[in-house]
Amino acid sequence: MSDNPSFDMKPTYVTDEVLEGLKKLPTATVYNAVRYFGSTLCVCEGLQNFTPGKKMAARAKTLRFLPHRADLKTDTPTGENAPEYVAMGKCGPGDVLVADLQGRTQDVVAGDVKLLQLKMNNADGVVIDGAIRDLDVLRDEEYGLIVYATARSLHGGPTVAPAEEDIQIQCGGALVRPGDVMVGDDDGVIVVPSWMAKDVLEHATEHEEVENYIKEKIRDEKVAPGKYYPPRPESFEEWRQVKKERGL
Repeated sequence: MSDNPSFDMKPTYVTDEVLEGLKKLPTATVYNAVRYFGSTLCVCEGLQNFTPGKKMAARAKTLRFLPHRADLKTDTPTGENAPEYVAMGKCGPGDVLVADLQGRTQDVVAGDVKLLQLKMNNADGVVIDGAIRDLDVLRDEEYGLIVYATARSLHGGPTVAPAEEDIQIQCGGALVRPGDVMVGDDDGVIVVPSWMAKDVLEHATEHEEVENYIKEKIRDEKVAPGKYYPPRPESFEEWRQVKKERGL
C-alpha cells in the first residue's frame, strides 16, 4: 500500500472480506486511519452503542426523515412502498440502516414491528441520529441487530417522518453516502468512505500490529510507554522486519 494512495473517490462496493477485517480492529484505530487519508469529519457524534460488546462494520443503506408538513405527507408513498420499508428492504447481511432524524431524541426510527423487516433480511443493524424504541423487545425476541442511536424514546415520530431513501445524509454531523462503511464498537461509530475502505483496513491493520509490538517491548523492558509510543517511522520498519523473522 502506498503511503499516499491516489483515490478516484468514486463510490465502490465494499466486500464482505474488508468488512470482516474492519471488525477485528478497534474503532479508534480505524478512525485514525480514516483521518490519515484525509477524511476528518467521520465521527457520528452523540451516538452510543445500545448493544454493548457488539462490533459493527457494515455497508450503509440510508434513510432521511424530514419535518412534518401536509404537502410532504401527500407526496410521500405509503404502505409497502413507504421510504422506510424500501430502505429496509435493501438491507441484507453486511448492511446497516443509517437514518438521519436530525438528532431529535423524541423521534424514533421505528419500533419492533417495522424493524422486523431488518431481522427477516438478516441485516446487521441500525445507526440512528435520533432515538430507538422497543429496544427491550429487540433483545428479548433476539432480532440480532446492532443498535447505535442518540437515545431511547417512548415516542413515535411527533416532529419528523421518513421521507427519502438511498441518498446522501448526515448522521451525527458526518456525511454518509449509500455504500459507505459504518464501523463501530463501544467507543462510538464512524463513517469510512467506500472508496477508502480497503486502504483504511490495510493501514489500520499494520498500525494495530505495530502498537501491539510496542506494548510487547514496553512489558518486556519494563519501561515507560513514552520510550516507544507514539509509533515512529522506525517502529514500522522494525516491526516489518520482526514480522518477517517470525514468519507472520
